[in-house]
Parts: sequence; structure tokens; C-alpha cells
Amino acid sequence: MNIQTLKMRLLFLLIFISASARGNYIMIPMDETQTNHLKAYGIAYWILKQDQEVDWLLNYRGGSFLCKYYPAIQNELTVRGVSYDIISDAEANKVLLEIASPALNYDIMKLEKYPKIAVYSPKSKQPWDDAVTLVLTYAEIPYTVVFDDEVLNNELVKYDWLHLHHEDFTGQYGKFYANYFNMPWYQEQVIEAESTANKYGFSKVSQLKLSVAKHIKEFVSGGGFLFAMCSATDSFDIAMAAEDTDICEQMFDGDPADPQAQQKLEFQNTLAFTDFHLVRDPFEYEFSDIDTTPLKRNQPEGNDYFTVFEFSAKWDPIPTLLTQNHSKVIKGFYGQTTGFQENLIKSDVIIMGENKSTKEAKYIHGTYGKGFWTFYGGHDPEDYQHTVYEAPTDLSLYPNSPGYRLILNNILFPAAKKKKQKT
Repeated sequence: MNIQTLKMRLLFLLIFISASARGNYIMIPMDETQTNHLKAYGIAYWILKQDQEVDWLLNYRGGSFLCKYYPAIQNELTVRGVSYDIISDAEANKVLLEIASPALNYDIMKLEKYPKIAVYSPKSKQPWDDAVTLVLTYAEIPYTVVFDDEVLNNELVKYDWLHLHHEDFTGQYGKFYANYFNMPWYQEQVIEAESTANKYGFSKVSQLKLSVAKHIKEFVSGGGFLFAMCSATDSFDIAMAAEDTDICEQMFDGDPADPQAQQKLEFQNTLAFTDFHLVRDPFEYEFSDIDTTPLKRNQPEGNDYFTVFEFSAKWDPIPTLLTQNHSKVIKGFYGQTTGFQENLIKSDVIIMGENKSTKEAKYIHGTYGKGFWTFYGGHDPEDYQHTVYEAPTDLSLYPNSPGYRLILNNILFPAAKKKKQKT
């Protein structure tokens, strides 16, 4: 820690010590009264970075936050435009007693330490945005970009939380070949991936990406938290299932795919999905039948919603934490992987959000080893059908987005003092 940082910490502590006596707690409501839900998560993260604890009041007023009152926190809330109430000890105790009642579906999750966040993404510019980096930036939550070099050099141990988004771990370059093979950004990706593969002694990009996926899986097994959206969800599991077979056609790796690839898939290697079938056509923009494509869904935008389940806060704190929201009905949105066919999800996976009319799981969670993972279908919760080259979403227009809140629940999950799940 340098001298300047030390001075800032000491100044912050002095401000905290001189806290006003007019209130002893700050309540950050997360129900419909909150003016900026997304920045409220950033405030919770900021408080943790100041070595202060935050109580997450599960299911209480949309999953509100409660912390000790200090002027510095009040000032930060005001600057960022986040709603809050200053309450007394007596008022706080009344809230805590209400939450403790066995008759009510509330609980308290204590947040103790801010998580260190990494985002897996190429260093070169991509022709699309990433909902997670957009919301992290908007909420003012810091993160570090990592890619193949950092993963293969075992640098994931520095982080608690890893995000994957529009990535392809199968070595098929996102199956963009048919539409974009002659585009400079696509060719740049191919050159970059092949160079990295050669650097680490792999003869094919698919072998490089499999090794990266296996390192990520080890990160989860060791206690890390993995959050994936869009094509990173199913392509990750497909890569793991195809560990011992070639599923890439000649334009991707120089030789034909194994004609028996489907029969050789090993579903015991996957995190979430089983018994799926590959889409073998290299010109089709789809990896497998896991994804609920527009043709399968046959649902107009005006009727496209999914429901987030309500879990028992006192008995199932983890899925409860991950589903905190001020709305349980959320607008649907597309991605290269929009959602997951429920009949292809493993039996031990928790479905936390679904569209019943399309038999589509949108939001799922599971454990692996000592760690946790969450998959969220779709690309951008506030851009129904995001396309390549489309401008990034301006989150200042959606400060109360319930779809984006699900992402931020996952951001804070590693900060929670874990309770043993009872069911």
C-alpha cells in the first residue's frame, strides 16, 4: 500500500469515527422506491472496500441493504444518486426482529469482503458489447480483463469471481464463419487465437480453448465463482463434453470433424447440460439444441417474459440471494444463446428463472467442487435482439433494470458469509 493510499484510508477512518449522532444505520431500499438499483450495488461494493460490513436483507423490500451510519457513506449515496434512509438503532432492531420471524420469508446475509472480479475477454476490440462490463462500469465496480494468457498462467487464483460472455470454447470462432469470415475483426480473432495456440504448443485453437475451459473449471472446483451469459454458457459445456473428439470442420482447424463426434460426447464432464445434440453444419449460427432459438420459441417480443422463482430465504439462502429483485417477472431478451431447453439440464441444477410457455430455463445455478456457477441466457437484458455492430446500451436509461439486477446479485455473491444450504 503506497503512502497516498494509506493517507486516504486514514482520512476515511477519521471521517467514520466522527459519525453524526442523528442516525445509527443507513437503509438502502431495493424495492420500487429505489431511484437507482444498479448503482446501489456499487455502493454496497464500495462500502465493503472500506472494510465495513453490509447486511443484505433477503426478500425484505426487494433485497435491501443495511449498514452502520457514517457521513462518508451518506455522501457517496448522495453523489451517486442512490435512495437511502437514515434510521435509529430502535428502527433497525425492529427490522431485524421482523426478518427473524419464522412466519416471514426473510433472512439476513452478511457481506464481509469485496470480491476481486475478472472478466474473460480478448484484449482486441469486439464488434459487440458485454452486458456485464457495461453494468460493472455503470455501477462503478472495478474489474480486471483477463484472457487466455492469464488463464493458462494460473492467474485466476488472484480472483474470486470470473465472468464469461460472448465466447466460444469449442474452437469454431463463434460460428460466425458464414456471415463474417471476410470481416477484419473476424480475421484478426483467428490470427490472434492461432498465435496463442502455437505459443502454448497446441496444434489447434480448439485444443487451446479446451485447455482454457479446463483451467476455468479447476478455478470453480477450488472455490471460485463463475458467471456466464450468452454463448459462453453452452459452448463451455460443449467443449467439456467434446474433450476427446474433434467437432470442428475444416474451415476452423484444417481438417474435417469426427463423423462420430455426437456419439463420443462425454456428458459427465459438463456443469449444466446433458444429452444434447450438436449442430454439425458449420454455416449455421448455432452450437447445439441446448439453445431455445427463435424458431423453437415462436414468441413475439410483447409476450416474451420469464419469471424468477422465490426461494425460502431461511432454508435456501444461495438461490434466494441470486434472485433478489423488485420484480419477479422480467422481460425476455435474445442472444446467440437465448435460453436453455429444460429437458437438457442436469437434475442437480437449480432453475431460478424460466419461461414456462417455451419450456425454457433462463437463469440456472449449480455447484462444482468447492465453487459455484451461474448461467444466464441472452446477451443484454435491455436490448431485446442485440446485433453485431449495434451501439452499447446506455444504462443511465435503465437504472432500475430487473434483468441487470440478476447480474449484480452474482457480483456480490462471493462477498457473502456462506451459510449451509438446508435443502
